[in-house]
Amino acid sequence: MAWDTERTRRLILDAAVGEYAAHGPEAARMDRIAATAGVNKERIYSYFGNKRQLFAIVLTAELERLAEAVPLDEQVASDLGEYAGRVFDYHRAHPHFVRLLHWEGLHTAEGEPVAAEAERTAHYAEKIAALTAAQAAGNLDVRLAPQELLYAVIVLAGWWFATPQLRRMLMPALNDDPDGQRAALVRLVRVLGDPAQ
Repeated sequence: MAWDTERTRRLILDAAVGEYAAHGPEAARMDRIAATAGVNKERIYSYFGNKRQLFAIVLTAELERLAEAVPLDEQVASDLGEYAGRVFDYHRAHPHFVRLLHWEGLHTAEGEPVAAEAERTAHYAEKIAALTAAQAAGNLDVRLAPQELLYAVIVLAGWWFATPQLRRMLMPALNDDPDGQRAALVRLVRVLGDPAQ
C-alpha cells in the first residue's frame, strides 16, 4: 500500500495547530501531536523538523489561511468596519489563530525575527497600500496613518477572543451575543476610519 504523504502532512499540521494553540511552542509535545494525527513521531521530524520549526510552519500556514479568507484591497478598505467584522468572523470560526499569535509573541524576544517575517511584512505592506488608496479616494479618515488603522483593526478584531474575561466584565450584555460583539466592533472601526469626522 502506498503511503499518502500529503494526507499524513495534513493530519500532522491539523494536530499541531491544536497542540500549539493549547500549549504553546515550548510546552507542546511531539508525541501528543503524533498520537492525535495517528502517525509515528519520527514522521513529524522527517517532514517538518524540530518542534520550533513545526511551530513556524503551523503559524505561517494559519496566517496564509487568514489572508486568503479575508483579503483587503482598496474596495474592501473603503468599509473598514465591515472588513474588521469579517476578521472577527474568521476568528470566531478559528479561535486557535489568536492563541497562536499570542504564543509567538510570548516566546519571541523583542526584535527577534519571527516565522516568515519578510513575507508577512510584505503582506501587511499590501494591506497598508490598500488603506492608503482608500484614504486618497476620500473613503477613510486621513488623521490616522494607514499603518495605525491596520494595527487597530488587527488588535480590535482579535482582542475579543484573546481576552474574553475583559469583554465579560466591560460589556456583560454582549457575553452570549457574538452578533452583538461583531456589531460593536464594526461600529467602533467605522468611527475610527470615518472621513466625515
